[in-house]
Amino acid sequence: MSQITGIDHPAIAVADVDAYADWCCSVLGFERVFRHDKPVWILRSADGTLIEIMPQDDTARPDRTTWTPGWSHLAMRVADFDAAVTELSAHGVQWTGEEVAAIGGGRVRSFADPEHNMWQIVAR
Repeated sequence: MSQITGIDHPAIAVADVDAYADWCCSVLGFERVFRHDKPVWILRSADGTLIEIMPQDDTARPDRTTWTPGWSHLAMRVADFDAAVTELSAHGVQWTGEEVAAIGGGRVRSFADPEHNMWQIVAR
């Protein structure tokens, strides 16, 4: 039996750690858990999922699509898809396309954050 019990957190490297943490909290409903002086933030979603926000280095950001090799996007489960679209739209998120059928069933829609990373909302 594997000793791995689940995913602890994804991490995202951004230009302004504090501004990005503010965006995650005000737009996506995360809460601040811990801030390290590096600076690094650990944030928590309503279901307890953690995300790490860390400073980026000087590496140039490559152009990518949903299908570019490597990590692609972070998908968040929502209870009410239409209400989530309305709420995120009110916060001015940049939708990257229309709603589509989620692989495996359900509804999905993608948007870009202020750093141009791809996020999705999913209702199954």
